[in-house]
This record gives sequence, C-alpha cells and structure tokens, in this order.
Amino acid sequence: MEAIIPLGVALSTGFSVLISKLHSRIGELDKRIDTVELRVATDYLSKQEFSSALERVEAHMVRIENKLDKIANTKCD
Repeated sequence: MEAIIPLGVALSTGFSVLISKLHSRIGELDKRIDTVELRVATDYLSKQEFSSALERVEAHMVRIENKLDKIANTKCD
C-alpha cells in the first residue's frame, strides 16, 4: 500500500505536466494561426478587387477573340 500512493502521486503529477505542456502548445499554435489569418486578410485581394480584375481580363479576352475572328474571316475570304 505504501508503494502505491507515491506511484499514484507521481503518475498524476506527470499527467498534469503533460496536459499543461499540451495546453501551452495548442495556445501557441492558435496564436500562429491567428497571425496567418491576419496576414492573408491584409495581403491578398478582396472579392470586389478580384471581380474587377477578372472583368478587365475578360474584356481583353473578348477583344482578342474579335481580332482573331476578323483575321480568320479575311484569310478565308
């Protein structure tokens, strides 16, 4: 009986230390994820900016298609 009590105390202490280290690591990872989220939110395009840029690219593509169609029509005639 005398050996079981110190063993139980040692196991519970070891488990407590393990849990506290895991908790601190999870907290650290949470802070790092928050930092990445903030960087993504500030460094990348908003949906409106992306939509505007995509519309400009589509307009240029339509102009290129029209020019290619004209070239193809003049070569075929």
